[in-house]
Amino acid sequence: MKKQKFIWVTFQREGIHQYPNAPEEVSFLKYPHRHIFHFKVELEVMHDDRDVEFILFKRELERLYSTNTLKLFNMSCEMICDELANYIQPRYPARDLIITVSEDGENGATCYYPYNITQTISFKE
Repeated sequence: MKKQKFIWVTFQREGIHQYPNAPEEVSFLKYPHRHIFHFKVELEVMHDDRDVEFILFKRELERLYSTNTLKLFNMSCEMICDELANYIQPRYPARDLIITVSEDGENGATCYYPYNITQTISFKE
């Protein structure tokens, strides 16, 4: 039986986004508002001895979001996951990837990217 192994890293960043099509019951989300976005990234590794060193991996991902406040515009948690996956997958190919992004550690999304799916996800039109 094949056993899958993952490392995981977490980090957080302040960000501002909005949800223009928010339902009326939460219409306040239509306007720019602030969250602390929490990230958890799980990356498949192929062996037990630091295949990917997780401190270095975390630093690499944190550098992607090095601005003081992220301007995420109309991006949902799922879209943020997709954008991050588009960065990670070419650099760490042929590995399963799981990304979780939450707003304030309270509500969010988890996206699973199996390595056998090779399509690039694009939400910028």
